[in-house]
Amino acid sequence: MSGIPHDHYEPKTGGEKWIHSRLPIVGLIYDTIMIPTPKNLNWMWIWGIVLMFCLILQIVTGIVLVMHYVPHVDMAFASVEHIMRNVNGGHMLRYLHMNGASLFFVAVYLHIFRNLYYGSYKAPREITWIIGMLIYLLMMATAFMGYVLPWGQMSFWGATVITGLFGAIPFVGDALQTWLLGGPAVDNATLTRFFSLHYLLPFVILGLSIVHVWAFHTTGNNNPTGVEVRRTSKEEAERDTLPFWPYFVIKDLFALAVIMVVFFAVVGFMPNYLGHPDNYIEANPLVTPSHIVPEWYFLPFYAILRAFTPDVWVVMFASWITGGIIDAAFFGVLAMFGAIAVMALAPWLDTSSVRSGRYRPMFKWWFWLFIVNFVVLTWVGAMPAEGIYPIIALIGSAYWFAYFLVILPLLGVIEKPTAPPATIEDDFKAHYGKADSADGSAAAPTPAE
Repeated sequence: MSGIPHDHYEPKTGGEKWIHSRLPIVGLIYDTIMIPTPKNLNWMWIWGIVLMFCLILQIVTGIVLVMHYVPHVDMAFASVEHIMRNVNGGHMLRYLHMNGASLFFVAVYLHIFRNLYYGSYKAPREITWIIGMLIYLLMMATAFMGYVLPWGQMSFWGATVITGLFGAIPFVGDALQTWLLGGPAVDNATLTRFFSLHYLLPFVILGLSIVHVWAFHTTGNNNPTGVEVRRTSKEEAERDTLPFWPYFVIKDLFALAVIMVVFFAVVGFMPNYLGHPDNYIEANPLVTPSHIVPEWYFLPFYAILRAFTPDVWVVMFASWITGGIIDAAFFGVLAMFGAIAVMALAPWLDTSSVRSGRYRPMFKWWFWLFIVNFVVLTWVGAMPAEGIYPIIALIGSAYWFAYFLVILPLLGVIEKPTAPPATIEDDFKAHYGKADSADGSAAAPTPAE
């Protein structure tokens, strides 16, 4: 599976050889869990197992919740209340599913930021990065459709606003919006369509996740130095790596246990903290909430969407140059999806020859400003589109695009990075021990180190 030299599965008994010659599933599992992994990985390499846990949690709890949910506008809200009040453990299942989505996005954002900082999107891992971005898009679609299912006020009006964005697309917008809704407005056809897709897409995500894991097992894992594992011989590879089992499995399970303590504390003591009170009121097409707010994980892109109003010069210019085809609404839609597109293009926009941000002094400042900008956009997305908030959103949106389209390409030309270590083994010794013991393993660090 991996290009890194290592021992592969060899069947020993007659039964093992019989199975292996017909269906090498045991060998596949062995090569997966024993994959040579860079031994200098830090705590930011824990989010993969958290994401897999979240995906499985969402699928399992979702299957059970579907057994009691009724996808009809007259009964959806009541069926959710039935789950909460009458189904054994139903309230816990729903709270696990609801807060599991938030944990899913916390983990995926930290996973993405780690990859952006350590350059995990660079060659030869471009396809791995693109598959990951496709998973992220499907996660957003699945979460949006799931948010509509309780059929509360925020569910209904959130669906109305977001699906209305497609109507802003010139020429095909109205037809596309009607096809998406199943009619002229958010109604029963919309609910059943969203329910069907919300149930289906997690399994697509699961399939893409398997391909994602397969992809990075083929290219090998990145690491904090960005230096590749030596592949000239099995002995050199072993000096740079450790088997995924048991070393990294135990580390990941410990990290998952710590995160689960926090997660179950939220589920048990403050399960509605991230929810909106209006969503506990049944949907009413005749009553519009005073402030429509999507779930927190959509807020940065919601802020970008609302930042481009008709009085912004770039919108006025785009409208003038296209004869009014691109108006503020359509420009906002382009900006929202474009913000994700430029992130997906990072492997080709980043021109630096050094992979890891650890050795790029100028890049560090711009990257951490990007993280602060993401937090600010999240905050602004939850605020009303009035006063100073649209201005802050516009500045944040401008920096988002400038980071990928201007800063990353320029840094590769003007930045003078420091030299990374020659090998992963050198980096490991620098952090955990400077001398090898007699048996060839790294010596334990002294207290001063």
